[in-house]
Amino acid sequence: MKQIQDILVIDDEPMVTRVVIKVCTAEGMTATAANHANDALRCLDEGEFRLILCDIMMPELNGFQFLEELSKRGVQTPVVMMTGYSTVENAVRSLTSTGAVDYIPKPFTADELLIVIRRSLRCGMLLNEAESASLPRSGAMSYVPCPANYHRLGYASWALMEDKGTALIGVSDLFLRAAEGIKAFELSLPGEDLLQGIPCTEMTSPDGSIHNIMCPLSGRILEVNTQAQSDPSLVERDPYFRGWLYRILPSNPASDLQWLSF
Repeated sequence: MKQIQDILVIDDEPMVTRVVIKVCTAEGMTATAANHANDALRCLDEGEFRLILCDIMMPELNGFQFLEELSKRGVQTPVVMMTGYSTVENAVRSLTSTGAVDYIPKPFTADELLIVIRRSLRCGMLLNEAESASLPRSGAMSYVPCPANYHRLGYASWALMEDKGTALIGVSDLFLRAAEGIKAFELSLPGEDLLQGIPCTEMTSPDGSIHNIMCPLSGRILEVNTQAQSDPSLVERDPYFRGWLYRILPSNPASDLQWLSF
């Protein structure tokens, strides 16, 4: 039986792996470092991990090729992508690639790292519970997935195209549950521009952790759901309908939608 550890961190910069291991072990988590993807694959042959932190730009196999290899091997461990090349394209591609549940740009603080790790560990647990719930005679779903006609940016946010060419955007129930609730939202104002893959709002959970929610579509804000802002519990109760965050006029929907999943 393979030994199960908490974190596998993959980065060709030793300073990054040392920092991640130091932060994780200080929080009582077990962590293993690999300096390239092939080394990480050997670690996965020898043991199991609850979460993988993987750099995008690496020699031999880059982060996206590593995700593809995990998929081929049937490895379902959730992955958080890290990169110093924090472009919008990398952020979006990270969240839409097979196996990636989150994205964190470097450099990051210890607090930022821990928030992403805790949220991603819980996300992986919820996904496993949901898979078990799909089996016969199983229990209820651990979270509510996006409706079938919604476009989804990874597990974080969603967009719904409207008849008049506008779009509603919001946060997924899985993200909300992985963050363990909402205390407050910090929303932008009507007239401001949003960019796909860039945080469109900050969400504070009851424990004070701040979570950035990636925007699924670029566009100009036409309307803010003030009811959701004044009563964040509305978003928890009804994230896909009354709990939407923004109505926007998309600036390039044909290009943006190709990155999103149903």
